[in-house]
Amino acid sequence: MPLENPDRAGPTLLSRVRNALRAADTGAPVIGRHAKTAPAGPGVYRMTDASGEVLYVGKARHLKKRVQSYARGAGHNNRIARMIADTASMEFVTTATEIEALLLEANLIKRLKPRYNVVLRDDKSFPFILIARDHAVPQILKHRGGRGRKGDYFGPFASAGAVGRTINTLQRAFLLRSCSDPYYESRIRPCLLYQIKRCSAPCTGEISIADYGALVDEALRFLTGESDEVKLRLRALMDEASLKQDYERAASFRDRLTALSHIQSRQGINPHSVKEADVFAAHQEAGQTCIQVFFFRAGNNWGNRAYFPRADKSVSVEEVLESFVAQFYDDKQPPKLVLLSHDISGRRLLGEALSLRTGRKIGVSVPMRGEKRELVEHALVNAREALARRLAESSSQAAILARLAELFDLDDSPERIEVYDNSHISGTNPVGAMIVAGPDGFVKGQYRKFNMKSEDLAPGDDYAMMREMLTRRFSKLAKERADVSGWAAPDLVLIDGGPGQLGAAYVVLDELGLSEIKVAAIAKGPERNAGRERIYLRGKEPLLLEPRDPVLYCLQKLRDEAHRFAIGAHRAKRKKAITASPLDEVPGIGPQRKRALLQHFGSAKAVSRAGTADLEAVAGISARMARTIYDHFHERG
Repeated sequence: MPLENPDRAGPTLLSRVRNALRAADTGAPVIGRHAKTAPAGPGVYRMTDASGEVLYVGKARHLKKRVQSYARGAGHNNRIARMIADTASMEFVTTATEIEALLLEANLIKRLKPRYNVVLRDDKSFPFILIARDHAVPQILKHRGGRGRKGDYFGPFASAGAVGRTINTLQRAFLLRSCSDPYYESRIRPCLLYQIKRCSAPCTGEISIADYGALVDEALRFLTGESDEVKLRLRALMDEASLKQDYERAASFRDRLTALSHIQSRQGINPHSVKEADVFAAHQEAGQTCIQVFFFRAGNNWGNRAYFPRADKSVSVEEVLESFVAQFYDDKQPPKLVLLSHDISGRRLLGEALSLRTGRKIGVSVPMRGEKRELVEHALVNAREALARRLAESSSQAAILARLAELFDLDDSPERIEVYDNSHISGTNPVGAMIVAGPDGFVKGQYRKFNMKSEDLAPGDDYAMMREMLTRRFSKLAKERADVSGWAAPDLVLIDGGPGQLGAAYVVLDELGLSEIKVAAIAKGPERNAGRERIYLRGKEPLLLEPRDPVLYCLQKLRDEAHRFAIGAHRAKRKKAITASPLDEVPGIGPQRKRALLQHFGSAKAVSRAGTADLEAVAGISARMARTIYDHFHERG
């Protein structure tokens, strides 16, 4: 038999060697080598692929045994088998206890978002009601983030809208101020909220500080669960005023009682035996999981929110729920009781971990009967309904995205769509806005606003605003091919405008070397009629879709969301500019001196025109401060 041609045999042999080396660099053999050096105690392990991407983060009571189980390479389901095959290296972090390992694992999963883990998505912070105590006259307001400000916090609430509605009603019931401290200090007459009976106007002495403090105490009692006692007291005061024929005062108590009843009627379920608890109910269908979370505080229902964590189809509902709850409380304060719809293997460990982190006893249970079980069943119904809606929407959404890909000549359905718009009034307070959407809808956590910074920006120059906004968004992407926040390049960029805005966008992308990004501009139709929009693409004739086309509706929805976000950012900036006072810029002028100046002169403009002698006549203004104020306003000219 003739020998094989060595010239042909060489490459074949080389490819076999390369494939063998490749196989040795990933999979069970790699894990086996790491098993020899793995620690024997509790801790957390990370599995990464050849490119350095973290595939999986897990915890174990005994790290060496857990890694050895992976190294055997048999008896695993398809998901674990794929994960093992992709693993190129492992890292270990030892902890003193398994409880600490659980807390570290949840933190790493949230931060790294590994491919094979259950990942909590859309983890925005929850809003709270804060009664601030860093002022002699406490203020009621909505609060997000850390609790650095002195005061009493109530929540969490499921949405900002729920907080806003509750605060508005609490203002009608207890007449608490919601204005900022500088605004409070500058008042010389009651504002509109006093006129519409939503504030008691302590700023101008319409109510004494002591009486205002009594209103604050009543609000605190209501928010801490003593709502029945507060309502009984108000009803008694109403009856007393009515007997004295002080009908105006009796009517005010009646209105406050109505407001309190309005709060409780909007909350739906208000349990009697559960004062403080979070309820988690999970429902799984068609490879997706919905987890519905209800918040109960002080016997009141503060709302609910649906989550759709990212998880492989093979992961059981119990596993999804267990990982979700651990990640959920990574940066949140748990209540005294956590109620679950399914029993999880690490329930005891989770309760101990939450208790260790908070320094108080936290109970984690799966109720089988009674009012607690009714709460869980109610949450389960909501989870099933939310998942059914999502499955119906996702099927139609997938078809629409496929049509978008066809319309805009994309290689595949877009995973990331960015929409840009700007807002101003005659060029003042210009703001740009970016929203993000994908297969799962709007990604509100990645919305961004852009305050225009260019000194050369002409008032009302929409093209220049668009260029500045896109330059700031894409400059880092051009340098690093990945944004500093981890965002990938968008599959499609939509601009609110016509061919001018489209050209401005491509000027920026061409200069940055990102011409491959597809951009489209959506111009409103004649007389700004919805349904007659024209879509402009580079090098093509404008597209005009049928008015009832679902793709057109999708584009309109994206454009309108960008417009809403831009308008909101502009209004916030304009409001801040309107309420700003020239006195805020004077060094050494605090709230008390500002109030004294405004009460003496009547306006900031009058202060700016005053001489030093007139300024010195104001209480609290020394000769040196009067000279500072005078120089501040007169050096400007």
